[in-house]
Amino acid sequence: MDTFLQVRGVVKRFAHHTALDGVSIDVPRGRVFGLLGPNGAGKTTLIRIINRITAPDEGAVIFNGHPFTAEDVKQIGYLPEERGLYKKMKVGEQAIYLAQLKGLSAGEARRRLQTWFAKFDIMPWWDKKLEELSKGMQQKVQFIITVLHEPQLLIFDEPFSGFDPVNAELLKREILTLRDKGHTIIYSTHNMASVEDVCDDIALINHSHVVLTGNVQEVKQRFRTGLYEVVSTQGELAPQPGRFDVLQQENRAGVRHYLVQKAPTLTNSELASLIASSVEIRSFAEQLPSMNDIFLKVVSHE
Repeated sequence: MDTFLQVRGVVKRFAHHTALDGVSIDVPRGRVFGLLGPNGAGKTTLIRIINRITAPDEGAVIFNGHPFTAEDVKQIGYLPEERGLYKKMKVGEQAIYLAQLKGLSAGEARRRLQTWFAKFDIMPWWDKKLEELSKGMQQKVQFIITVLHEPQLLIFDEPFSGFDPVNAELLKREILTLRDKGHTIIYSTHNMASVEDVCDDIALINHSHVVLTGNVQEVKQRFRTGLYEVVSTQGELAPQPGRFDVLQQENRAGVRHYLVQKAPTLTNSELASLIASSVEIRSFAEQLPSMNDIFLKVVSHE
């Protein structure tokens, strides 16, 4: 897999605290990379190092195949968790100004902004002061400013914070569209609800260390628990000791739903065959753990 960003052995110490302790990650090109972890795990410190806001005490960052330089910052778009626009300045005026700082001409900035403002349905707010906008509107503006110069790397720190479900879905679609256009995206969160919808790969940081990394689906397979949901229309399923156990059963309008725990030595085909000998199967599906389940399991064992 083509790697766009590499972090190698990064250490960052503060007066009485080590925020990052030998952290290494590989961010694949053109994918959404979830940087996960509880509050205080070290995610924001790592993001600040990637943005060259602060420097590591040890280790290195490799950007698009070469050692990270100040010039590379122009190819990063960063949406911090703590938003920071000018409250008294008009929305369109400051968006053009900030786009020029990223290297766009005023004319090109205006053209791109008009397209994005129309897409996000905020064109009527162009000449309003930022403080006149709702929090959600302000966050839309900051998202647009972050992506406007079309950087190679986009970093979103808790991008859905404060959004209602409709606008969160809009933002999610835009993030995935940016990925599909070839942008590399780091998506930082401690909220697991959106990880499976947004992320292709993840790294979980806890207590200053990377404790889990990999492709989302591969990680879920790694933590599989042998649970299966069986839906049947006829018969009654009883446990078979040493082969499978029936943990739950429920009758819903004449249709039986079972939660089955498979013995590790039993294959899926063998399990399905044993179940089919007792009941008429309508559906049979493995219940993989959610990323939230995995997060809780890994963090609680640290």
